[in-house]
Amino acid sequence: MIKGIAASPGISIGKAYVMRQEDAPVPKTEILETDVPSEIVRFEEALIKTRAEILETQKKISTEIGDAYGEIFTAHRMVLEDRTMIEEVISRLKKELLCVEYIFSEVLKRYSEAFSRVEDEYLRERVSDIQDVGRRLLRNLLGKERDSLSELKEEVIVVAHDISPSDTAMMHREKVIAFVTDIGGRTSHTAIMARSLEIPAVIGLEVVTKTVKNGDLLIVDGNHGIVIINPDSTVLKSYKEEKEIFEEFERGLLKLKDLPCQTLDGHVIELSANIELPEEILSVLAHGANGIGLYRTEYFYLNRKDLPTEDEQYDAYKYVASKISPNSVIIRTLDLGGDKFISQIEFPREMNPFLGWRAIRFCLAKPDIFKMQLKAILRASVHGNLKVMYPMISGVEELRAANGVLNEAKEELRSQNVPFDEKIKVGAMIEIPSAAMVCDILAREVSFFSIGTNDLIQYSLAVDRINEKVAYLYEPTHPAILRLIKRIIDVGHEMGIWVGMCGEMVSEPHLALFLLGLGLDEMSVSPVVIPEIKDVIRSVRLSHAREIVQEALNFDTGKEVDIFLRNKLKELVPTLRRDKESRWEEEHEIR
Repeated sequence: MIKGIAASPGISIGKAYVMRQEDAPVPKTEILETDVPSEIVRFEEALIKTRAEILETQKKISTEIGDAYGEIFTAHRMVLEDRTMIEEVISRLKKELLCVEYIFSEVLKRYSEAFSRVEDEYLRERVSDIQDVGRRLLRNLLGKERDSLSELKEEVIVVAHDISPSDTAMMHREKVIAFVTDIGGRTSHTAIMARSLEIPAVIGLEVVTKTVKNGDLLIVDGNHGIVIINPDSTVLKSYKEEKEIFEEFERGLLKLKDLPCQTLDGHVIELSANIELPEEILSVLAHGANGIGLYRTEYFYLNRKDLPTEDEQYDAYKYVASKISPNSVIIRTLDLGGDKFISQIEFPREMNPFLGWRAIRFCLAKPDIFKMQLKAILRASVHGNLKVMYPMISGVEELRAANGVLNEAKEELRSQNVPFDEKIKVGAMIEIPSAAMVCDILAREVSFFSIGTNDLIQYSLAVDRINEKVAYLYEPTHPAILRLIKRIIDVGHEMGIWVGMCGEMVSEPHLALFLLGLGLDEMSVSPVVIPEIKDVIRSVRLSHAREIVQEALNFDTGKEVDIFLRNKLKELVPTLRRDKESRWEEEHEIR
C-alpha cells in the first residue's frame, strides 16, 4: 500500500498498465564525416514525422474534447519548430561526429535542466512539453513504437512517472478507469484533467512505477490518496463494497441537482461553478450549479501563437452566457502573469512573479488588450446575465482605473450602436491583504466581492504554496485568515453588497459549513464538488452553523479549528463520505 495525494475522487479496481519512462540512455555511436548529410536527413525526417503525429493528435483532441484542449499541442509544435534547437543539433553533429539521436538527446537534456532550475512555475511546467516532444522525436529516430492510451483493448489503471498533456488528452473514460503517478500536485495539469474527465487519480506516490508491474491488480482510492497493490481477498472484498457505497452515494447526491440550495431553516445560498473552458458547461449543468461564479478567461489566451480576437472572445462568452441564462456568469478579466504567460507579450523576468506584473496590473499596462476583452464581454452581455470581476485589486486606485477602461469600452460600443447591458454589474476579487483591509472603501464602487482564498492565504501567511518545505504552513483555518474573511463578509453586508468565494477553501465540506455560518452569500467550486457542498448546506440549520462559527473563532491555532470543524461536520452530516476514514485506514497504519 502506498499513500499519495488524492487528486481526483472515486475508487477504481483493475489491472495496471505501466507506462515506462522513455529516458533510457541513447547509444553514443561515432560516425564518419561523410555520414553527416545522411544523419541530417534522418533528423529532418524525424522532425517531419513527429510534427505530423502532433498535428494528428491535436486534430483528434480538438474534435473529441474541444479546441481549447487541442491548443495544448500548439506549444508542442513550437518546441519542435524551435530553430535555435534544430541548429544546435546540426552544429554539434558536424563538430562532434556522433549519431544524431545521441546529439539530440544531449541538447534535449540541456534544455530540460535549464528550465527545471528556474523558480517560475509556468516555465518549469514547460519542461513537460519539451520532454514530451523530445521523447516523440527520439522514438522516431530510434524506430521505436510508443505506448498509446488511445488504443487500449481493455480497462486499465494507468501507472506512470508523470503523464504528459498528450497522454492525458488521449485518455478516454471507456478504457482508462484511473491513473497514478510518481510526481504531481493537486493543481497540476494531470490532476485538473483527471477531475474534468471524472477519472479517479492518486499522484505524488514517488515510487509507484518502481513498485508496480504490468498486470498487477490495483485498488486506487482517489478519495483518500491510497493505492493498494495486489490486495488480498479480504481487502479486495472490503473495497468492492466501499466502491459500491461510494458510487451509490454519488448517485444519491446527483438527485439533489434540481433541489434548492438551502438550509433546514430556509436560508438560501447561491452555489456556483468555477470553469476554465466553455466546454465545461455540460458538467456545470449536469451537477446542478446555480450559475458560474468564476470563469477564468486567461486560458483562452494560452498555448497559441496569436492573441484571440474580439469576435473570438465574444463567441465564447456568448455561448457560456446563453447556456447558463437566466443564471449569472461572473467573468474574471485576464489574470495573466504569475504562472501564466502568453508568447506574444514579453514578460519581465521577475524574482517574485506572483507579486509582480500580473492580473489587473498587466491589464492596466496593456489597455488595448484589456479593452478588447471588456468589449467582447459587454457585447455578449445581451445574451445572458454576465458580470465583470477584476482580479488582484490592491486598492481603490486600481479599481477606478479598471472602471475607466470599462467606461471607454462602453463609449466605443455606444458610438458604434452596438447593444450591451448598460447595467452590467462589476465586482472585485479580494485576494490581497491590502484589499481586505480597505474593503469598506472598495465596497462603495462595486456590486459584489468574491474572495479568492488561494492567494489571500498565500499572501497573508507569507507561504509559497509550491515550496514543499513550507507548504505545511498553508492553513485555511489559521485564525488570521478566518478573521480576514469575517471582516470582508461583514463589511460587504454593512455596505449593502453580496459576498462570494471562489477559492479552493470553499470546496472542503467542513470549511463550507464554517463559511455558511459566517454569512457567505455565494460559493463557487469545481462542478464535481457541487453536489457534496449542496448536501452539507441542505443538512444543517443556519442558526447551528452560526453557533459553530462562534466556537471556532475562539481557538488559538488553525489545527484546533480544523479538527473542531471536521468533528462538527460528522455530527451534523454523518452520511457524508469525504470526511469518513476509508476501511483500510481504519484497520491499518498508513506509512
